[in-house]
Amino acid sequence: MKLAVVLALSAAVCGCGSSLAVQTSRPVRSAADETASILRGLAFAQARCAGCHAIADIGDSPNAAAPPLREISRRYPVEMLAEAFAEGINTGHSTMPEFVLSPAESNDLINYLESVQSKPSG
Repeated sequence: MKLAVVLALSAAVCGCGSSLAVQTSRPVRSAADETASILRGLAFAQARCAGCHAIADIGDSPNAAAPPLREISRRYPVEMLAEAFAEGINTGHSTMPEFVLSPAESNDLINYLESVQSKPSG
């Protein structure tokens, strides 16, 4: 199962790599701390993912083959990505870079991803 998630995730996420330990249960934090975490996750996405993926809650991805980050939850439970980030994501193509995220960076990116997920229509 882990391998399937890692392989599938490689096609949909910005190539965020490995770290030895990632906190999978995130602590309860104040609204200010949560906002700061989301902003750090946004900064990471802008620097590392925006070249291929749409990172905002609207707009198309620069690379048509790269899904918008706001649609990641249609494929994977966002809160479960920490394990994939910790174990590393092997990409199936050479243009997707590999990144190493610290536990804090992983947490921030997941908070950001959760903040931009599209709501189901209907």
